Formats: sequence, C-alpha cells, structure tokens
Amino acid sequence: MNTFPLPRPARLVLAGLASVLLAGCGGSPSPAASAAPSASASTGAVAVVTSTNVYGDIVRQIGGDKVAVTSFIAGPDQDPHSYEANPQNQLALSNAKVIIENGGGYDDFMDTMRDAAGNTSAQVLNAVEISGKTAAAGEELNEHVWYDFPSVARLADSIAAALGKADPSGAAAFTAGAEAFKQKLTPLEEQEAAIAQTAQGAAVAITEPVPLYVIEACGLTNATPEEFSEAIEEGNDVSPRVLRDTLALFSGKKVRALVYNSQTSGPETEKVREAADGSGIPVVPVTETLPSGEDYIGWMTANLDALGKALHR
Repeated sequence: MNTFPLPRPARLVLAGLASVLLAGCGGSPSPAASAAPSASASTGAVAVVTSTNVYGDIVRQIGGDKVAVTSFIAGPDQDPHSYEANPQNQLALSNAKVIIENGGGYDDFMDTMRDAAGNTSAQVLNAVEISGKTAAAGEELNEHVWYDFPSVARLADSIAAALGKADPSGAAAFTAGAEAFKQKLTPLEEQEAAIAQTAQGAAVAITEPVPLYVIEACGLTNATPEEFSEAIEEGNDVSPRVLRDTLALFSGKKVRALVYNSQTSGPETEKVREAADGSGIPVVPVTETLPSGEDYIGWMTANLDALGKALHR
C-alpha cells in the first residue's frame, strides 16, 4: 500500500535516513527487512549487499558458494516505496566488498546508508547506469531495468567482473557463472518475441511502469493514460478525469489485459482491477521483488507465461 504522499525518491531517502537513526539509537530491526547471507564471511566468500532480492538471486546464480549475499528488500510483502532499514543493514554495508543498487531514484536509501556506513572501498554497481538506459526528451526514465533482459545480461557481466576483482582466484568461475546465467535469459527473449508475433501490437493497461520493458519487448501497446500510472508510482492522488478515462479502457473493451503491480496497491488501483474483472479483462499480477521460493529465471518465465495466456483468452 502506498502510505506516503511523497514522490518515490523522497520516500526512499527518508527511509535511508531512518536507518541511520535506527543504527544510532539501537532500534529493533523491522521484520523481513533483510535476507540472511547465503554463507558466512568467515568462509572466504565475497560479501555482497543488494538493495532487493532480485539482484541478490542473480548474484547467487553467478557466484554460487563463493558469495555471501544480503538483500535488504527480500519479499513481495514489502513495499519498496516505503522501505525502512534496520541496524543490521548498516553493518552489512560496512562489511560489503560489492554493493548492487538499482539506481535511477529507485533505491536512493542505499547511497545514504553507504555514506553513513563509511565503506568507501566497496565496488558499487548501479544497474540503471550499467543498462545505459536514458530518458527520452521530456520523459522520465523507467528505472525498473530488471524487467529488461538485455540490461540484466549487461549487469551479469559487471557482477562477474566485480566479484573477480574482489576474489581473483574465483574470476574464471564468476565469468562462467555469468555466461551460464545469460544463456538462461535467451528463452525469455524468445518468449517475448513469440508473444510479439501473435499479439501483433495488442493494447494493454498497467497500474505502474514496473513491467513496461517487458510489455514493449512483447510488441504490446500501453494504452494507460500516462497521468494515471505516474500518479500511482509517485503515490499521488489520481484526478477524477484521469481515473474515469482509465476505467473506460475496461468498460469499452479497449485493452486485452491489465498488468497489475500487486505489491503496491491502493484505492485507485483496486478500482482499476475491479473494473477489469467486471469487464472480463484478464488481470496479470506482477511484483517488484522476487516471490518467496522463486529464482529470477523462473519468476520471469511465469510472468511471460501469464501474459501470453491472458492475451489468448
């Protein structure tokens, strides 16, 4: 639930500042705020900290038992927009050899916390910067680059290089791990191409820009009023006119599916979901972080399977 009427970057910065205060006063950690490392630093594994478990899983797939990963946002029950850190996060950042953040304003709390931790020696990988994505003139950058498979492939190479620098003896294994991971991305891109061929530019609606890179790669048209998805993403109220125009997409059968961010729902998005259900429009739920028990490849495969089935109903 979007609980703060602040834009996303402001909310994340405030969350980062809250973590510093918690570290100073010895506050109790928030539940499920971080995932336990996959191995102890005493084993000689490279200590890696990631902002979300999406990047944590990718690191584990590349590094195996040679990495010890801590992911701060570790489940779909956590709203990344209103994340609150804890003192253990600060300690993990202090000890990290490699830090992976999304960037693009998504997880600014990582920089705030890293500055407070005083860790200037860690290698910091910014997924948005590595992706090379930039905003078009007059547009805002879609920072959800983990839904863009070419960007994830570039990140995999950067992860292998950073791990190899931290542990030169494992460099060859990290490079091989990245290559194996990138090979698993190929079927996902093939799924996108298959959807593009059969859907032929079908119109869909979204609640937030989270899945837009996949939607574009599938050759689909986003018919959602931009004012709606931007307001939802920033935690702002949707005007009555914009909400009315969005709901009309479903009553008028103008879209084939609704791709719905189930991780940050609110009154307006619930109305949209109910309108889709009421009009017989398939709803495809997506999340911003990795569901419990899933890995990145399985998660994205399931997302594409669900989208493909929805478009063929």
